[in-house]
Amino acid sequence: MKYIIFFTFFSTHIFCQKIEWKEDLKLKWNDFKSQSNMMNNSDVVAYAHCGWEYSAVVSSDKLTPVIIRIKAIFIEDKSCKDDKKISDNSLLHEQKHFDIAEIFARKLRREVSEKIISSADYIEYFHKIYNKIAKEYNNFQSFYDQETRNGNNKGKQKEYNSIITNELELLKDYK
Repeated sequence: MKYIIFFTFFSTHIFCQKIEWKEDLKLKWNDFKSQSNMMNNSDVVAYAHCGWEYSAVVSSDKLTPVIIRIKAIFIEDKSCKDDKKISDNSLLHEQKHFDIAEIFARKLRREVSEKIISSADYIEYFHKIYNKIAKEYNNFQSFYDQETRNGNNKGKQKEYNSIITNELELLKDYK
């Protein structure tokens, strides 16, 4: 008997409009569809609601290979913008949040591919790996906003643009 497990990093948003990360797809301001203003900080221009979604086919036979799919996603109806403040630079900053989600999805794919083969491995290791990578992801996203001052520090933003591009390249085997 096979079981299918489906989970979204932001689990309450399983049925929301979402965009899956793709190398040649860039966010547009029209993708930010939330009508509410979730931004309490006057320096914040926009909020990109990004995360991961994964599915797993796990068998009750613990020796059966497991199939796991992991995607970085952008949730349109949870992402918002201040139309009076938006710019190309702020859109690039938000795109980098989405790119960071893909970096950590690749890190998760890498660890999963190295440590999880069977259904037994999935049961024993997946959530530990997931939680570790999720913590690193959340810390990096927060640090990115702090260092770039939400994209307002142009020098730091430029540094992070390079860091993010390099990380995507280093992890290209885990697209």
